[in-house]
Amino acid sequence: MGDVTAREQCPDCASNGGDNSEDNLARYADGGAHCHACGYHEFGDESDRPKAAKKPAGLIDFEPARLPKRGIDAETCRKFGYGYGKYNGSKVQVATYYENGRPVAQKLRDASKRFTITGDAKRMGLFGEQLWKEGGKMLVITEGEIDALTVSQLQQNKWPVVSVPNGAQSAAKSVASSLEFCESFDKVIIMFDMDEPGRKAAQDVAGILSPGKAFIASLPLKDANECLLEGKGRAVIDAMWNAKPFRPDGIISISEVADKAAQDIEVGRPWPWESLTKRTYGRRYGELYGFGGGTGCGKSTVFKQIAKHIIETEKVPVGLIMLEEPPSMTAKTLAGMMMGQRVHVPEVQYDREKLRETLSSLDGRVFLYDHFGSMSFEVIKQKIRYMVRALGVRDIFLDHLTALAAAIDTEERKAIDAIMAELSSLTQELDCTIYYVSHLTTPEGKAHEEGGRVLEKQFRGSRAIAYWSHFLFGIERNKQDEGGATVFRVLKDRYTGDAAGLRFGLAYDTTTGLLNECPLPDPGGKEGNPFNPDIGEY
Repeated sequence: MGDVTAREQCPDCASNGGDNSEDNLARYADGGAHCHACGYHEFGDESDRPKAAKKPAGLIDFEPARLPKRGIDAETCRKFGYGYGKYNGSKVQVATYYENGRPVAQKLRDASKRFTITGDAKRMGLFGEQLWKEGGKMLVITEGEIDALTVSQLQQNKWPVVSVPNGAQSAAKSVASSLEFCESFDKVIIMFDMDEPGRKAAQDVAGILSPGKAFIASLPLKDANECLLEGKGRAVIDAMWNAKPFRPDGIISISEVADKAAQDIEVGRPWPWESLTKRTYGRRYGELYGFGGGTGCGKSTVFKQIAKHIIETEKVPVGLIMLEEPPSMTAKTLAGMMMGQRVHVPEVQYDREKLRETLSSLDGRVFLYDHFGSMSFEVIKQKIRYMVRALGVRDIFLDHLTALAAAIDTEERKAIDAIMAELSSLTQELDCTIYYVSHLTTPEGKAHEEGGRVLEKQFRGSRAIAYWSHFLFGIERNKQDEGGATVFRVLKDRYTGDAAGLRFGLAYDTTTGLLNECPLPDPGGKEGNPFNPDIGEY
């Protein structure tokens, strides 16, 4: 339309009792004119007239009029193109949508609150978008036309307000189609309904706008119009100015964690072995611990001894999901550890009544999973959640990871990738500790069953095991060396890194069935290189 050559009184504003100021109509060099107060427009020469914007068929005549039940005056309805008409013989409310100053579609609402779109629905932008020039200070977006009328009226119809055309379900898509218009404003206030769909839609819309541009308003009632009807119109204006800047979920300021960050760090819960406690600073909730070793090298014994230690010293329940043995055997061997006898070994003499008493004492302190029902990881996750939330368990023992992966109908590596990510997430969600056993791949050199060293990369199936675990432990033993010590090795320490490389000995007591910390032989075969219990090394 060219440059503004003059400013005049708007004839539409004057005739309809609106703003009678003498300069609200801008006259352009091509002869055209536009009123930014009411939207009145006069086309100039042919270059100003949109050639593609033909009036679609199906639009109905309507009369702008006040909405008494909604508290909306006639001036506001006239400005936005909202009023009453007749459709198929019934009275309907009409919300008119414009493109390049011309009506292109209408949203009709009948007395039963049923909606019909007439005209070209594909050309519907934001309701009220035609009224405002781009590049303003602030734009308010509402979830519905009535709320847009409400917010505009509360601001004397002077400041930009628009509405999405089809409610919360497609709000983000609608804003995206008018993104250039929305982005031209310094601030975009999203004032959607205060119900769950509205809150979610507000987050979705904010997410597609440039960082720092979106602000989300919070109303005291369901929506802006309800506030108006309940005499809380001022609260709507306050909600605009007090809208909070949008931050994606999970992004917080340092002030929100400063109190917790300023607290002293305490040593975690102890392990059964002093060397491990000293170097790892104990066990913590929210962490994931992995154990790997050769077949028959003592992984299950290590597991059960940790569980025994927790039951006895912390007086809290534990959950054992042992997928390689029946629950009755798990219960028997754990009770034997509590008694200090290998009651699971044939011909061992023990007091059977004491065994029953010990098993009875573990009721409510130990919870087992009968895996003959299912080894599906989806089922196992449900059992873990139930143990933690319903039974008060915060230490879960899972033996073993490979069995879970085998139950998933996909490649083992991909299955373990998914399982590890979800196990790590569960420790955070439930604030619990999960201990798991993983099988190892066959080493290139000495077999693990012959004392071969366990390496981080040998945990079977996926590098995700090392990635997600807070600690990885290797259990090494030469099964041909009768009476030889088991080597317990720390492979990964995400917490501080101090424990990585720690190795210490565990001697199996054939009477009690327990693993006791012991010196390791001098790897060089030389005297004068004693075991240092303070660091667990020679």
